[in-house]
Amino acid sequence: MRHAKRVDEMRVGSKVKVPNKEYSSYKVYPGVIIGFEEFDKLPTIVVAYLDCCWSSADIKFVHYNAESKDVEICAAVTDEVELNRKDAMASFDREIVKKEQELTDLNEKRNYFDRKFGIYWKPISMPEKEVV
Repeated sequence: MRHAKRVDEMRVGSKVKVPNKEYSSYKVYPGVIIGFEEFDKLPTIVVAYLDCCWSSADIKFVHYNAESKDVEICAAVTDEVELNRKDAMASFDREIVKKEQELTDLNEKRNYFDRKFGIYWKPISMPEKEVV
């Protein structure tokens, strides 16, 4: 862009950019305004943003108000912060498969425990002594 563009109005669903400090620099994430909390003393804008990297996709939240420190948002007037829906969905799908496998493993361990350790809680019967 050759000229600055100022956006004074944002609403639920507006695309925004969220800078987040990582080590000594900032990384900019794509986000969406998901709500306005109309508190009398401290109105707050609620933003959901996507932290998508090579191994995972994570939805995070920012609550922006007059007392926010190290938090900033601005309108996304261009798509310079790339958000690839296909990559994000693939990352969520990989995470779902991983968690489903963890659930399967835990169910198998539980069933094994129930089969093999069930005897642990059964009463021990002592053989009766024969009276001669």
